[in-house]
Amino acid sequence: MISSGGPRGSEPGTLTRLFFDALARHDKPDALQVKVQGVYQPISSRTLGERVRRLALGLQELGIQPGDRVAIFSENRPEWAIADYACLTASLADVPLYPNLPAEQACYILRDSGSVAVFVSDEKQAAKVAAARGSVPSLRHVITFASAPHEGADFTLAELEARGAAVDDEARRARYREHALSVKPDDLATIIYTSGTTGEPKGVMLTHDNLYSNTMTSAVQIPFAGKDVCLSFLPLSHIFERMAGHYLMLHVGCSIAYAESMDTVPVDMQIVRPTIVLSVPRLYEKMYARVLENALSGGAIKKRIFFWARGVAERWADVKLAGGTPRGLLALKYRLAQRLVFSKLQARTGGRLRYFVSGGAPLAPDINKFFYAAGLVILEGYGLTETSPVIAVNVPSAFRIGTVGKIFPGVEVTIAPDGEILARGPNIMKGYYNKPEATREAIDADGWFHTGDIGELRDGFLAITDRKKEIIVTAGGKKIAPQPIENTLKTNKYISQAVLIGDKRKFPAVLVVPNWEQLEKWAKIKNLLWTDRAQLLAMPIVHAKIEKEVFGKLQNLAKFEMPKKVALLEHDFSVERGELTPTLKVKRRVIDKAYHDVIAQLYEDSSAAA
Repeated sequence: MISSGGPRGSEPGTLTRLFFDALARHDKPDALQVKVQGVYQPISSRTLGERVRRLALGLQELGIQPGDRVAIFSENRPEWAIADYACLTASLADVPLYPNLPAEQACYILRDSGSVAVFVSDEKQAAKVAAARGSVPSLRHVITFASAPHEGADFTLAELEARGAAVDDEARRARYREHALSVKPDDLATIIYTSGTTGEPKGVMLTHDNLYSNTMTSAVQIPFAGKDVCLSFLPLSHIFERMAGHYLMLHVGCSIAYAESMDTVPVDMQIVRPTIVLSVPRLYEKMYARVLENALSGGAIKKRIFFWARGVAERWADVKLAGGTPRGLLALKYRLAQRLVFSKLQARTGGRLRYFVSGGAPLAPDINKFFYAAGLVILEGYGLTETSPVIAVNVPSAFRIGTVGKIFPGVEVTIAPDGEILARGPNIMKGYYNKPEATREAIDADGWFHTGDIGELRDGFLAITDRKKEIIVTAGGKKIAPQPIENTLKTNKYISQAVLIGDKRKFPAVLVVPNWEQLEKWAKIKNLLWTDRAQLLAMPIVHAKIEKEVFGKLQNLAKFEMPKKVALLEHDFSVERGELTPTLKVKRRVIDKAYHDVIAQLYEDSSAAA
């Protein structure tokens, strides 16, 4: 069965053309915004264009040639965008590195990509590069975004821009623009290394048109208001933020405000008051958990009002989602629920949010419906690094919770006999860098990219049910999709992380990392005494409490899907320990190995009872 999103919405194009056209069309005083000493300062379109040009000229003055690779190893900040556009307009291919990568992984990417230069945000990132610079023979230059020189960097961004400014006369400027616009749609724009849930990272080669086509279609699919403001906090090394929060926002004239850090997002949201926010499901999970905590920690009256309001909002949402218009008493109650409860949640986002957009991993339908009922719409989409990234997305005119929306115009999707989603279109990568065999495995002779995700089409809407390689097959031959079960568990206020296990084993079990803030509150109410968290987890009453929460959440599962045992883990999974990818997806192989003894103990007693 094949579903097509329709014909391509634009002619092939380039990101350099998109950049120059956007600056000409949107002469904005605040194209970018950066927080300086607690106050957001604007960077105009003209300043952005000038800095990009001078940096591109500076790179050329270093002798960096068209087609060379230049890495960017930094957190979100305006300099990231400036470095990216400078590379693109100098016809270089840039290589983004996640800022939380350890030195060993960062240097693997620098070495594999053959990067000749790397931008680093500060001395900390420079130290990671310096630790293994000797193993990266191609690397000639380290450029820091820091304002002052520091160890491990050859020069600062300002110094390199000054080199470019020194040769920025009218003739050189004309040659720069002519060269930048001579880039072809099929030319390599970037190499983005995948998170590596199933092995060593692979360099995804994306062309100018891969990203251009996805950007132009996104601009048509999602309505922009002309004066939108986007708060940027996902790493720009993430393809979702790169395309949607970077190229798309520039193209439509949306002002991009960079969060000071991930920790300051709630505060920055209040200051910036964004109209659009892009994020992965973890943000919405945490917001949902915080709302529940606030409601349940209040008095009896506050608690009753919250659950009354949530019930009213869900009934209102059911009518809306079915295509109806809530009227009469329901409409009146909903207005009251908004005033008493949900207006406070909206105020925490800055009070003028039009859309959340979610990507990168599946979002629990219960959480999506809660936000929709509260008046905060989350447009959930789907794609991969290899697809630039969008394959499907919910839009205001075609919206269905529990799916990732309709297929993107210009993109084709077919569901293989084993349920795998295959995609074809202008957004599909050129291939994996230096890995022709892996490329042939991913893209078949007919041009279909094998996503590795299992899904189905429901009246034109695509639903993702699991990862092909993550389907659990028990010793009895029963197949279990772990992601929906894990997502359900994470909506419980006592659970921070959950990983279902059971492949080739007699029954499924689950590893749970508690939400410590909630669990410790409960333990104090129960007058439990403990000196450390390990001691608390060892208490039978605590284990029984989490078991009750787990089994209570999963009571609608089939008998063979229900976990028979629960193991509690003290520490949340982390990127640093290799348990999570930089995009916060669980690496199941690593978890299985890291907690081998814990898992083995779960299966020692074959009588395992829930």
